[in-house]
Amino acid sequence: MAQKRGERRRRAAGSGSSAAKVDKPERGFAARWMRRLLVWGTALALLGAIALGTSVYFAAQNLPSYSAMMSSQNGQTIVVRARDGSEIVSLGPSYGQWLYDDEIPTVMKDAIISVEDRRYRSHFGVDVLGLGRAIYNSLTGGGRIRATSTITQQLARNVFLNSNRSMDRKAREMVLAMALEWKFSKEQILELYLNKVYFGGGAYGIDSASRNFYSHSARDLSLEEAAIIAGLVKAPSRYSPTADADAAVSRGNVVLGQMRKYGALSPSDSTRIEPGVVNIKPDGGSNSVRYFTDWALPQLDILLNTDSFEPIEVWTTIDPDMQAAAVQSLRANTPSGTQGALVSIEDDGAILALVGGTNYVESNYNRATDAVRQPGSSWKLFVYLAALEAGYRPDSTVKDVQVTIGDWSPRNSGGGYAGEMDLRSAFAYSKNTVAAQLGNEVGFGTVASMARRFGITTPISEYPSMVLGSSETRVIEMVRAFAGISAGGYSVEPYGITKVTGTNGRVLYERETPRRYQLVPDYVAAGMTDLLQAGVSIGTGRAAQIGRPVAGKTGTTSSNKDGWFVGFSSGVTTGVWMGRDDAKAVPGLQGGRAPAQAFSQFMRVAVKDRPIREFDTDTGLPEWQIEPDDEYLYNDSEDYYFIDEDGNLIEPVGPDRGGRNPLDPDAEPRSGGEGRSRPAPSQPEGPPAASDDFLERAIGGELPADQPPQRRRPAPAAPPPPAPSTGDGQRRPQPAQLP
Repeated sequence: MAQKRGERRRRAAGSGSSAAKVDKPERGFAARWMRRLLVWGTALALLGAIALGTSVYFAAQNLPSYSAMMSSQNGQTIVVRARDGSEIVSLGPSYGQWLYDDEIPTVMKDAIISVEDRRYRSHFGVDVLGLGRAIYNSLTGGGRIRATSTITQQLARNVFLNSNRSMDRKAREMVLAMALEWKFSKEQILELYLNKVYFGGGAYGIDSASRNFYSHSARDLSLEEAAIIAGLVKAPSRYSPTADADAAVSRGNVVLGQMRKYGALSPSDSTRIEPGVVNIKPDGGSNSVRYFTDWALPQLDILLNTDSFEPIEVWTTIDPDMQAAAVQSLRANTPSGTQGALVSIEDDGAILALVGGTNYVESNYNRATDAVRQPGSSWKLFVYLAALEAGYRPDSTVKDVQVTIGDWSPRNSGGGYAGEMDLRSAFAYSKNTVAAQLGNEVGFGTVASMARRFGITTPISEYPSMVLGSSETRVIEMVRAFAGISAGGYSVEPYGITKVTGTNGRVLYERETPRRYQLVPDYVAAGMTDLLQAGVSIGTGRAAQIGRPVAGKTGTTSSNKDGWFVGFSSGVTTGVWMGRDDAKAVPGLQGGRAPAQAFSQFMRVAVKDRPIREFDTDTGLPEWQIEPDDEYLYNDSEDYYFIDEDGNLIEPVGPDRGGRNPLDPDAEPRSGGEGRSRPAPSQPEGPPAASDDFLERAIGGELPADQPPQRRRPAPAAPPPPAPSTGDGQRRPQPAQLP
């Protein structure tokens, strides 16, 4: 037994010895890989450092000189002129005097360093500690890396790069920042930065910002003023003193707190900025014409094929008096707590006035060109256009009765039904049930196509309720559509820029009149004008009357969220929208009230110097478009050939020619007028042959010369209607038009 126990112990010991021999090589394997990773990591870091150093060196060698960087511009100066040539606004960069390092107040330097780059004096262009902290916070807290740009990086971005948020741009920004630190001193970099950074309102550099906001040079900046200017760099538009003084003061106090925290101010300094203490220069940028320039000037990227920063002058279509009248009409009529927008254009598309809100400083969101809202009953323009094109006339009879289309049962505004009425009255009183029936009859897709034909680019629903304006659209597009009716059914393309000139008056762009297309026939446009005129004279838009012919349509959406009026007079088309940005209901808001009143107030000014234009409401077809009726065809067979039930041609031998009328074979022959009767053949062998001219054209060749020529009969102006049935299942001979 003892011997067996000894053997087991030896086996166990041997097993342990074997395990130890196996573990030792494993530990050696891991150690070797750790050493390899350390060596390769060091080598890669060394190569990366060499590559980075090389990139920085070559970037520094290629940087422009200090004087060249001083003279470089960050943008383009643009002077915008009205249609009469007067200057309405000057945009683009505004540069004050260049302040050298020893001219810049110390409080300005301390303020900008404290809030933008507190380690500016110690880093080499990139704040490694700040970058590491930002990366750590991003990894632990989620979200993207932020707040990692030093003053030098910001200068590199502003002068050499764009603001795209990409890793490639960030890497180049870092390389250029280190190159700037390599080539220039800290004082030179800070001087460049403070003279070039953007502070909002078109102001580049602290001197321009000081003059814009405080009306004096930056040499005289106080501590409080410097703190407010330094606070603008983070968000120039949000903290602009002229746009939001309270926000600017609050941000300035944050800057003062940073200055105390990092030693630029004594911790015991209790300086605070109080509202009203800092004198802010009144802002001229509140001019509502900025809504127009915000829409028009981006088009220069397409109109001008150049990358030059040459100062330019842009000549526009804006009428200053009309623009002022538009602002006044909105302010006087827009309900409290709501916004308004107005667009007015001529029949050729020239924009005369454009206002995208009640106050540009409070909100520069352009509700005239960017906002999409439901147009309500003003959308019925397209429903009735489709109906008129399908054959309806203003006097056509329709029925205002309860109707259900699928599972949708529209109701009128008043809840009642008027029964039988003409189309004009149905439109004037904005009968929803009639619009629904018309849309269902012509097809909701047809209505959508009509809207697109007239320039609506937003998505259009083809559900039945679309006839009441459930699809959202823009104010400028609705005005464009109504202007197409004012222009007689022709296309209208809104435009605001007529010419662009550079230095010395050199013309860089001049608008050419585009080709115009007929969107609907003349009589359809005339019929629509008839309906629109009734909408103002007797219908829901009576408040839009201006003492001369005017046509238009109201629009009110459910729960009074939107109110519209769009109309035209004397070649000017204007649209007004009112509502809340959050699309909440506005008690009492209806298109026939405040919007129509604003329209009337504006249009009285807009057309006062224009001749009165009577509307063309003649819906009769031109004579050449009118198809001849049966009586005309039967009684004037001189100009027609006829075919029998088998399709064979029959030469006319009607009563005016003394023979039997092929349209009524049972009738007795009658004599016609003088010199036009002839005896009927006693034994006809078949229908008379067609004329030689007809046969030649039919077979594409010539007949033998011995054939006697026959008289050619002219073709009618339009194809005849189908022949009536005889009642016995046979078709009467039909008149056939010559090819």
